[in-house]
Amino acid sequence: MAPELSTFSVLGFGFLLGLWHAKDPDHLAAVSTIVADKKNLLSSTIIGGFWGVGHTLALLAVGSLVVFLKLQISDAVEAKLEGLVGLMLVLLGLNALRKLREKSRVHVHAHEHEGHLHTHIHAHVDESKEETHHFAKFSPRSIAIGLVHGLAGSAGVMLLILPTISAPAVALLYIAIFGIGSIAGMMLMSLLIGLPMHVTAGRYEAVNKSILGIAGIFSFGLGLVIIYDKMIR
Repeated sequence: MAPELSTFSVLGFGFLLGLWHAKDPDHLAAVSTIVADKKNLLSSTIIGGFWGVGHTLALLAVGSLVVFLKLQISDAVEAKLEGLVGLMLVLLGLNALRKLREKSRVHVHAHEHEGHLHTHIHAHVDESKEETHHFAKFSPRSIAIGLVHGLAGSAGVMLLILPTISAPAVALLYIAIFGIGSIAGMMLMSLLIGLPMHVTAGRYEAVNKSILGIAGIFSFGLGLVIIYDKMIR
């Protein structure tokens, strides 16, 4: 009974650790740049789930090497992978800022009315890319972002626990349970991030755009900090 209780305790701890792991700043920064231009809450939530799937797949791959081949990831390799995460955050931040710039475009319209030529300036919000009808659309970008985070060893605490689990099957199950926790946690975080976009959509466009801008700046800035800390300093 004691070993079973110990196994269940470890797996339960793995799930809770996965939930907690989802709130790491680099995870939130990456997902927020994608979620911040969505106005459908379900779409935002599913994006977080796809991130978690990619993250879990990477952890299962690395964890299998740790469990079966006793692979040890050096600090130098881990630093380079973390630097890759920083570069990805910079690119995601720049992309979010690009979307912000293109979100509203000013157009000049000229038309004739009763023999007089009139010119009007209009600002149109570009909604052409909003996935209002395809909120469950497959998101390979979110999975790829999760894969990069998983490969970067951002779940170092989880990998530290693996050597303490003697049975390989239990170790892999622990990774899977941890992954399920991270999927659930990131879906919750994505829902919370997407909520203000949903509330402000179409009613408070300035606030809506500000959220996207903040997400872009946060991701860009955090990415630079990570690159400096892991690859330059």
